[in-house]
Amino acid sequence: MPQPKHIVRIPLPKPEELDEVTQKYFTICEEKLGMVPNVLRAYTGNIEKFRVFTSYYNKLMLDEKDCNLTILEREMIAVVVSSANRCYYCLVAHGQAVRQISGDPELGEMMVMNYRVAELDKRTRTMLDFAWKLTKSPYDINEIDRESLRQAEFSDQDIFDICDTSAFFNYTNRMAHGLDMMPNTEYHKKNR
Repeated sequence: MPQPKHIVRIPLPKPEELDEVTQKYFTICEEKLGMVPNVLRAYTGNIEKFRVFTSYYNKLMLDEKDCNLTILEREMIAVVVSSANRCYYCLVAHGQAVRQISGDPELGEMMVMNYRVAELDKRTRTMLDFAWKLTKSPYDINEIDRESLRQAEFSDQDIFDICDTSAFFNYTNRMAHGLDMMPNTEYHKKNR
């Protein structure tokens, strides 16, 4: 059974109605990814927020200069947070990213379903346990949790980045739920 065809449950501008800068950005997405991710289409509901969202996402998830976490680690956090929140959009999209970056389709599926079944090193497990707890019971995070990250060889800057990535995906998960955002169907077939 195919997923629903909508992008979100609110009206969006048609691609040809978008300003030239946004259309150019979408052309680059088509060239690099073979599609325009629906989350980007969704954010055209407010073009100023689209610009902030894309800038922040690119800095958070793709920058390799100002963040010691690998892109795979950041994608794993995205999937674990999205699993805790049961966010269909992000589980499909970022589960595919884990499959692609790791070259391991089974790891991608384990991250989506239950990261605890994966045989992960202590450092990665500690990071993902922290992201899960920060999502499910943020009020319970304390110095013991941060210290467990330090003992797993994460710096204080890394702890900031783990929190930042976790918080961002808690935000995007809520946007996806609230708008009933559907992922691009192409994600389902990639890297299997």
